[in-house]
Amino acid sequence: MIRFLQRQRAPSSVLGLALDGSRLEGAWLRRSNGSLRLQKAFAATLAFYPLTGDPELVGREIRNHLEHAGIRERRSAVCLPPSWALTLPVQVPDLPEADAESFLQIEAEKGFPYTPEALSIVSSRFRSASQGGYATLVAVPRNHLAQLERALRAAQLRPVSFTLGTTVLQSPLKESSQGVLALVIGESSVDLQVTCGGGLAALRALDGAIETEGAQRRLHADLIAREVRITLGQLPAEFRETVRRVNVFGRGESVQRLVSELTPRLLALGLHTEEVNSYRADEFPGSQVPPDAQVTPALSVAAKNLSGARACFEFLPPKVQPWQRLTARFSSKKLMWAGATAGSAALLVLGAFLAQQWQLSRLQSKWTAMEPKVKELENLQHQIRKFRPWFDNSFRNLSILRSLTEAFPEEGVIFAKTVEIRAQNVVTCSGSARDTQAFLKTLDQLRTAKEVGGLTVERISGKAPLQFSFNFHWGEGGGDAN
Repeated sequence: MIRFLQRQRAPSSVLGLALDGSRLEGAWLRRSNGSLRLQKAFAATLAFYPLTGDPELVGREIRNHLEHAGIRERRSAVCLPPSWALTLPVQVPDLPEADAESFLQIEAEKGFPYTPEALSIVSSRFRSASQGGYATLVAVPRNHLAQLERALRAAQLRPVSFTLGTTVLQSPLKESSQGVLALVIGESSVDLQVTCGGGLAALRALDGAIETEGAQRRLHADLIAREVRITLGQLPAEFRETVRRVNVFGRGESVQRLVSELTPRLLALGLHTEEVNSYRADEFPGSQVPPDAQVTPALSVAAKNLSGARACFEFLPPKVQPWQRLTARFSSKKLMWAGATAGSAALLVLGAFLAQQWQLSRLQSKWTAMEPKVKELENLQHQIRKFRPWFDNSFRNLSILRSLTEAFPEEGVIFAKTVEIRAQNVVTCSGSARDTQAFLKTLDQLRTAKEVGGLTVERISGKAPLQFSFNFHWGEGGGDAN
């Protein structure tokens, strides 16, 4: 009966939303006879950022945009920006499934800068034929999700899914996505995703890849190609060799220029670049989108929701439906009445006692069978606690960035464009300065840091502004090497 009611309530329409910084895109889809029709679409820049603005004000602004676009739908599936997500790659030893989940929980507790209770964590597992299993842990702070959910409810929307835009455009679960590197061009950042081995191998947000000058937007193909090379270089060789295709998602002439500029650069890495302008025929099983539909995260998440495909990464906290609460309440009263009746009969008490003894005996047998596995897991946890102090907890990267920030003058006469940290102690910084004196003063200030050593200027060009690049080694006592 419950399944019948659920089928009767199957949704026929949904509003897909995609958040990219302060930009919000929406697509209202309706399902009819196996086809998906785009009812309305809109794009707007929010004056209040959802994470910092008052939820009531953010919700009111979203509601105004929806009313202006003529959208009346209440159910909404939302794509979160990958910049909200924290990722952690983990190599998983050969363990039983239950033990592997415990191992991943321990790795998440150790690797993320938040307590597990403060994060909504999902994982994507993938395997190597020679090196065993791997997993990518993806976490989003729960306060981000709660803030966004409050804003949506203030906008009179009912969220049914929180997922990532890159994963709805290039699903890691599909066979066609294996060996694919996806680049999703947003308004303020470029998102990078690598799928291979049956799961998600890498997920990054490339900050600085987009430069906005007035109404013009410039995509830095050199920087993107460099980040692609770095990301692939961080993968195990067996996975790296399977990645041969790059799918670029985006719209506009700037994206077309980016594809033409990236093609020769990535071809040198053995990668074939392709701009994705339309959906595959089998993209949404059982449903067809209009052939002229633009490929966007908002439309994709709405289409997946209506086609019944589950989200690869679901971050929306589970909700208890009213009928479930009613059923639980009714069942509780019934059980209380049955327990009171049974308690009045001595014979039933004796039968319950015998049943309890049988249950304890059965559980003891199960424990005897699983005890060796439990001891193995306890030994593994003991080893993890034993070697946990070996890991570096000194926040080296943050310390490096703090020293660089303190060395730069506050007057805004010198700017850093890129900072690269290799092998945890080799730091390369490039940028521009107003003149040589300001640049030399910054170098002198940086040399005073006791951890900085081997400071070397790699490149100086131009005069006003002056383009520069320098590197140094970071470590205790590094200042003596100057």
